Amino acid sequence: MSETPKLERGLGLVQATSLNITFMVGIGPFVVIPLVIKAMGGPGSLIAWVAGAVLASADGCIWAELGAAMPEAGGSYVYLRRAYGAERWGKLFSFLYIWQTLFQGPLSIASGALGFADYSRYLTPRWQGVNRLVGALGSHSSNVVAAIVVLLVVVLLYRRIEEIGRISVIFSVVVIATILWIVWGGATHFNPQQIFGSTAAHPKVSWIFFAALGHATVQTAYSYLGYYNVCNLGGEMQNPERNIPRAIFISIAAITVLYLAMQTSILSVIPWREAANSTHIASTFIERLYGSDWALLATGLILLTALGSVFAATLGYSRVPYAAAADGNFISIFARLHNTKRFPYVSLLALGGAAIVFCSLLQLSQAIRGILAMRCIIQFVDQAIGLVLLRRRWASGKLPFRMWAYPLPVMIAVAGWLALFLATGPKPMLASLAAVLAGVFTYLVRARWLHQWPFAGAFQEIA
Repeated sequence: MSETPKLERGLGLVQATSLNITFMVGIGPFVVIPLVIKAMGGPGSLIAWVAGAVLASADGCIWAELGAAMPEAGGSYVYLRRAYGAERWGKLFSFLYIWQTLFQGPLSIASGALGFADYSRYLTPRWQGVNRLVGALGSHSSNVVAAIVVLLVVVLLYRRIEEIGRISVIFSVVVIATILWIVWGGATHFNPQQIFGSTAAHPKVSWIFFAALGHATVQTAYSYLGYYNVCNLGGEMQNPERNIPRAIFISIAAITVLYLAMQTSILSVIPWREAANSTHIASTFIERLYGSDWALLATGLILLTALGSVFAATLGYSRVPYAAAADGNFISIFARLHNTKRFPYVSLLALGGAAIVFCSLLQLSQAIRGILAMRCIIQFVDQAIGLVLLRRRWASGKLPFRMWAYPLPVMIAVAGWLALFLATGPKPMLASLAAVLAGVFTYLVRARWLHQWPFAGAFQEIA
């Protein structure tokens, strides 16, 4: 990948971890907490957060091993291409990842922006200016606000990577401070009887329980997504062999603790049946403890957290088309770097434009399931199997980081992603499979036109 060295390695461990944490939190937990509580019937929701953490930790081992071995822009594009052979199956799988990213990248960005827009409705009845603006925009107010958020993020990202790293640290401080405030409120008003004293705190294990757990874990897994964001920025990392695994595991551990503490705090103050039907759970929590003025401040912090998530997601995904174009496997214009700021500006602008289009077409609930369904097979499962293939071909010296208890984390990750794929439901599953088939067809037409595998060199050795 001849263009990759032109990227500046300006991200250290603190900045990389900040980007991961900012991406992971965003608006996700503040939106899905009521959904998880409703699915699990109250305190059992903690089990779904633990299940999401186990899956993220197992999959994080795969990303850490691959990211440390191949610290280049593009993340999964690079891993799939090399794992399955750069001149054979790797060409197909890496193309399918790019094809998928054209949909799920903007979809992921749009989901954060739509979450921002939906949560901002807490301010509508309380601020007359916001109320008048929403009234003027009508039923499309959320879509318009989401598009403005994406546009603002593109403007913030139009700068050198060192400046972006500093902005990410500010966002991560806001994220952690907001969650710690909620945790502190729960700790100082803790009511264990409300959490553990009801029959809902002791769910019966049955097929209904596992069905509910699957539905709830779809929501919690969405809230953990982003621990791998640093891998997309591998070409801009300092000391990537050490810092990529560290950033992944530090962010997963920190977010797991914060999510569990926040969920426990909310359940200790707000009865679970009320929490399950709340549309602005964190703001309601703060209002219950400290009053409406403090709830407005908390809402502002949550919206900043959502903005930070869109910021981190857009940054990471903008490097994927760039990596493919620099490798000659995508439209060449996407490989262009800004003359002075040294970032892939064409890729950033195109991704932002696509996300704005998605903001005008979708609602948040549709985006969450669509994101997971599209990513489970091509990215997560295929990538895990690809690591197994690489371990068989590569000497241990080519893998600077090697996961603990191999292959157990790989087995957990594959089983978990397959289960979540089924749990997303028939429509997201069928849409995902249709997108894959369309991608395969597009690749074959392109390969035929360019005389590439499998129409030329089909019997070459795997690279």
